[in-house]
Amino acid sequence: MINKRLLIKNLLAHNDENSFYDKKRQLNLHTREGKAKFLKHICALSNSNPMNNSYIVVGVEDQDNEIVGDDFFDDSRIQNLINAFLENPPKIQYENVPFPNLPKDKVIGLVTIKPNNKISFFKKTIHTIPAKTIFIRRGSNTMPVENNEEIPSSIKTKNQNTETVISIENNSRNSIAHTLEGVIDFMNNRHKDMNPRYHVFKELFVVCWAGNKKKIREKTFFSRVDIELINEQVKLFYSALDEVTIEYDDRTFSITEYVPLGLNDKTSYYPLEKVTLHFYDNGYYKMNSELLFEPPEYNRKMLYHIYNSNLSLIGKLQKSLPLSERENKDLENLPSTLMICFLNGFEEAKQKLIDAKLLLKAHENPTVYVSFKEVMRILRKVKYGKNNE
Repeated sequence: MINKRLLIKNLLAHNDENSFYDKKRQLNLHTREGKAKFLKHICALSNSNPMNNSYIVVGVEDQDNEIVGDDFFDDSRIQNLINAFLENPPKIQYENVPFPNLPKDKVIGLVTIKPNNKISFFKKTIHTIPAKTIFIRRGSNTMPVENNEEIPSSIKTKNQNTETVISIENNSRNSIAHTLEGVIDFMNNRHKDMNPRYHVFKELFVVCWAGNKKKIREKTFFSRVDIELINEQVKLFYSALDEVTIEYDDRTFSITEYVPLGLNDKTSYYPLEKVTLHFYDNGYYKMNSELLFEPPEYNRKMLYHIYNSNLSLIGKLQKSLPLSERENKDLENLPSTLMICFLNGFEEAKQKLIDAKLLLKAHENPTVYVSFKEVMRILRKVKYGKNNE
């Protein structure tokens, strides 16, 4: 079992980016340009390292390898984005890895690209990348291959990276010491005031979780939840706002996420997604996700007035006009309100929210931008959960 924190450290220590490894300050999957850049790197790394795992490390400064972190990204359906645009798409996995020096809401993202043995290329156009484009890595650069250019033979055969990648992965294997240190740190240091708990599955896997506990209509919820698979140093779930329920037995650990939504200060909890980890005797585990979300429906005439009020609020931000106390309160709810409008047929509401990102980020109340990020996370889940692109 690979300790992902050790793996990231070993990757960062291995010279610079190359044909099996890339690093990014952050990913932006809100825009088609950001998606195109991400897909381009996936395509290139898969083609240039067909016999081994390839990796992208997210949350690292390019110049000096400083570990600065990025937001928790839990889109388990990011594979759907890869499948939608790439022919012969590689299998990928995105994991959130906590580091001791980072704030608790920041992690390092680790994208693992599985060996493919086929040439990946774009099957349809996105942003400025035309269909049928092939990308490869030359050193630390991602380059397009012209249609009439011969694919390098290194793509078609076992390449020189195999021994290096195997060595890095072997040096990143977990140990009992790493596991014990991880449990002690989680329980006694990072979450000692948030009802921390742990459970051992199949005498091998250790899951730790913590959160603020509360009961709503006889149901126990946890908020500000942090859940980690200690063996691999992977953060399974983190949310600053949402509520979750947790269930487990000897073989499974399940997280059901709920989203508080409402208008005019009337909020209800709607189940969003259930994630279940299945643990097996052979040291293997798998994670299954089930989208549960059924958005609330509202009167369209009422939503029309609310939608226009929110657009007016964005207009005030654009003009740097002062907001009343009530408008500041409405601003905190603006992201979730525009999401409700979008889910009820106001097609432009999502783009209006994305366009307002920098205004919300610059606002003096940090809750406004946290709400924006939470809403975008939910919309990604809903979008890819329905296999739509």
